Amino acid sequence: MKNKLKIWLAIGAISTVVVGCAKSEGTETASKPVASPSIPLTLTRETPVADGKEYTIAAKASNLRVSADKTLPVWTFNNSVPGPQIRVKVGDTVKIKLQNELEEPVSIHWHGYPVPNGMDGIPGVTQDAVVPGKTFTYEFKATIPGTYWYHSHQDSVNQLDKGLYGSFIVEGADEDYDRDYTLVLDEWMSADSMDMGSHTNNAQNGGMEGMNHGSMDMGDMEGMDHSHMDMGDMSGMGHDMSMYDLYTINGKTGDAIDKLTVKQGEKVRIRLINAGYLTHTMHLHGHEFKIVSSDGQPVNSPAVITDQGIAVAPGERYDLEFIAKNPGNWLLEEHGNEARVENMRAVIAYEGSENKQTDASNAPEELPQFDLLKYGKQAETRFSLDQSFDQEVLLNLNTAMKGGEMVYTINGKVFPDTDPIRVDRGEKVKVTFINHSSKDDHPMHLHGHFFQVLSKNGQPLEGAPVIKDTLNVKPGEKYVVAFEADNPGEWMFHCHDLHHASAGMVTDVKYNGYQSGYTPDPNVDNIPE
Repeated sequence: MKNKLKIWLAIGAISTVVVGCAKSEGTETASKPVASPSIPLTLTRETPVADGKEYTIAAKASNLRVSADKTLPVWTFNNSVPGPQIRVKVGDTVKIKLQNELEEPVSIHWHGYPVPNGMDGIPGVTQDAVVPGKTFTYEFKATIPGTYWYHSHQDSVNQLDKGLYGSFIVEGADEDYDRDYTLVLDEWMSADSMDMGSHTNNAQNGGMEGMNHGSMDMGDMEGMDHSHMDMGDMSGMGHDMSMYDLYTINGKTGDAIDKLTVKQGEKVRIRLINAGYLTHTMHLHGHEFKIVSSDGQPVNSPAVITDQGIAVAPGERYDLEFIAKNPGNWLLEEHGNEARVENMRAVIAYEGSENKQTDASNAPEELPQFDLLKYGKQAETRFSLDQSFDQEVLLNLNTAMKGGEMVYTINGKVFPDTDPIRVDRGEKVKVTFINHSSKDDHPMHLHGHFFQVLSKNGQPLEGAPVIKDTLNVKPGEKYVVAFEADNPGEWMFHCHDLHHASAGMVTDVKYNGYQSGYTPDPNVDNIPE
């Protein structure tokens, strides 16, 4: 496997952030003069909303101004981070042409959406990565409403960090909101942020030369004695994410984050998407609200709640709904004790209250945690714990040292040596996750399918049926889920902390007898993780 995990000691600039509501697209130049030779610094523009029925997305380098004093070199889709919000209705045919204007291959994966296998965007598995100067057209039918997102799956641990992602919204026929905001949560390394007054345009490759977040030589970790480590515990060997010191919402941080304007009496939907590699616990101040969907799937009879922390793990999505009936300015903010969380907060601003401060942060406060598994009301489901399954699979998730490097394993193996899950079309498959890592969460993501969560730590669910495509499994936790093999192909099943995936935590769901007709081009450097 080409990419391995890294606890990075050499830090370059990173990128990734996504947005919500409509704006136009183009380029800007820096507000300050740049050093000689005088070349304008290309800046990203606000994220546009695009009709996905037929649209072209160009992958290109640029620079993202996350705040008045911080600018990061990034890779973009159509010169915005997040990339364009692709918005369609159920029944539409989605047709997106990807055009590569970078110097490295790229692809697009439609995270959470059950596209045909050939449209899944996995280099070397479903297609060749799109090489510089070439194009690839993704085409599929929008059949299921909800909140999804897209991102490059070529060397994805690095390319997401550089900014190659956007939101994908499929509207149902019965949706009715006065305001509909999408907030993409992300985290970056600010070590190489630019002084706007002293840089020429270094965006040809995003200023990322030499950055590789997928590989790490454990020998760099001076003073560590690997020979006597307890690999079952790996205590002290947690995956260090402290280098991500800059938190953003829709590509902006702190006071630069756009306000969410509402009017009294309006029905408001907020779509939270985590495009980063850390879980972010969000708190909506001053309002009762409902969680109406998770990973795009509706919650049955969602209850009204207030003052709960909503933990959004990497790859997950949660949709909130509330009625704007408490005028003022209110925070939607991350909670935690670290200084970096202070910059992940948006202001919900009522019209007419722009200059009125009615709220203050309480980010360090511990809140009751929202529990999706005990939320809503029970309903008839496709699967149950007491039914018979065609196949039962155990996935032990763990951390280990192999060849002097930290790796993340499934049943003691690292990809591509993990054992694939082989299925026949129509089979009902039960999967048990057990996280044996002592410190690391593993948000497990299945491509091309939804799965139903049946139990946690041996206890069946108490609330509404939970249907997801990404499930965060914390250290020591055990989950049982089930899915139906109803979408033939070869599908990745992996941890969406992509550092873990690039270091081995990947397997495949392979349909017996499936023939894709795709043969990888040996001249293309396909890197599926």
